[in-house]
Amino acid sequence: VQLQASGGGLVQAGGSLRLSCAASGRSFSAYAMGWFRQAPGKGREFVAAISRNGANTYYADSVKDRFTISRVNAKNAVYLEVNSLKPEDTAVYYCAATDYYSDYNRPAKYAYWGQGTQVTVSS
Repeated sequence: VQLQASGGGLVQAGGSLRLSCAASGRSFSAYAMGWFRQAPGKGREFVAAISRNGANTYYADSVKDRFTISRVNAKNAVYLEVNSLKPEDTAVYYCAATDYYSDYNRPAKYAYWGQGTQVTVSS
């Protein structure tokens, strides 16, 4: 499966963005999907994940209650609504696909990655 993330940008603290990830190739609904982020000089950090049918979602503590992950299998798309943004949310955000059924917070479980979209939050 090929993934392409979009929707990043420059936003003031407290603002919002909607990140999108478009998938092509093998059946999108066969994969759980995740969003990760990487800030300069830091490792790749789990943000959120969603199960194959969208019934279950998972969030990092740092983004819980501010970010919302969703998917529309008919459109081969996964989204990340990011609200109440903080300067520490500044990073490149990546979408990823996994055929595992657990450990969604571990980057090593994801075989497919998009190219990333930059989110910059100014104070």
